[in-house]
Amino acid sequence: MSAIGGSFRPGLYIGLISGTSMDGIDAALVEIAQSKVKTVGFQTYPYSDEIGSELHRCVIESSPVDLGTISMLHVMIGEAFAEATTSLLQTAEVDVSEIVAIGSHGQTVFHDPDSAHPFSLQLGAPSTIAAATGITTVADFRSMDMAYGGQGAPLVPAFHVWAMQEAAAGSAALNIGGIANFTIPSTAQGDLLGFDTGPGNCLMDWWCEQHLGQPYDTNGEWAASGISSCELLEALLNHPYFDRPPPKSTGRELFGAAYLRDVFARLPNAEIEPADVQATLLEFTVESIGRSIETTQSRLETVYVCGGGAHNKALMDRLSDRMGTVKVTTFDDLGINPDAVEATTFAWMAARRLAMEPVLTTTGSQLTSTLLGAVYEPTRQ
Repeated sequence: MSAIGGSFRPGLYIGLISGTSMDGIDAALVEIAQSKVKTVGFQTYPYSDEIGSELHRCVIESSPVDLGTISMLHVMIGEAFAEATTSLLQTAEVDVSEIVAIGSHGQTVFHDPDSAHPFSLQLGAPSTIAAATGITTVADFRSMDMAYGGQGAPLVPAFHVWAMQEAAAGSAALNIGGIANFTIPSTAQGDLLGFDTGPGNCLMDWWCEQHLGQPYDTNGEWAASGISSCELLEALLNHPYFDRPPPKSTGRELFGAAYLRDVFARLPNAEIEPADVQATLLEFTVESIGRSIETTQSRLETVYVCGGGAHNKALMDRLSDRMGTVKVTTFDDLGINPDAVEATTFAWMAARRLAMEPVLTTTGSQLTSTLLGAVYEPTRQ
């Protein structure tokens, strides 16, 4: 697969995304050449208290939300994405005129690819971003994939493959964000495979916030202080999602706070120390990843990890133990900041969309590659 295609415009692009963890906006300044992508600058910008609390209420806690609130959040998040862009350019001392385009994934607030009418909703009004920055903005990357029968996620495997094009055979990519997904360029069953394995950091982060008042477990230290509960782990793993073959994708709709509460309600003895629950949630992430990879029957030598989970030492150590002889490392070894991979992906996708180059998908779409994203042009006077 070519990196982008022969007709794309080389230059500087910006990639924007706020992931399942909803801890802020990842913004990457990316230089794209014919066969190379270089992350020039990267920063995460926290949401305002107002946006953060509204997202927590309607997504994490699944509280009822009216159309007016959703519509307001759509614009507010678009404004926040535009502000992140401006701040990133100021820090990098790069003028707006030097940017070819922005690729904005937005903030996913609901994802249901298996309903009678599959949909995935991302907030962050692209028209607002384009108007506020004066930069061509490419967004709405999932809709066309779903229109052709795809899951709409994960979309990063195509970029993972590009990033690993010079890596040795037997390499795979693993993104551990709120939800975890992995990419294997070549499997025992055929070519490119990528799908969501289940929870990444989302349950651990929620439990940590509930009991420590912190957004995440630094280095996994709290989890490392506990002892995993076999009973709770088996109950967590007893979810039909793990028995489904790929392509598949998931989110907080399946693996959120409500799921954990439901599992506790079904346990005959739910009196487990909070630190032990955290240790079990870490093991849940590791085991669901390990089992998913095993189903592919692929002979792996190296797994490159990106996303917030790459900074969780306890998680990385346990994952390395679970993978046996397979080397577990990070995207740093590929010359890419592990935190910037997803944001860089959507800068790369913006370049492809402007060049009318389709993206190779692993989502179950009727098409093996699809032209993804809609283009929003600012009015230039």
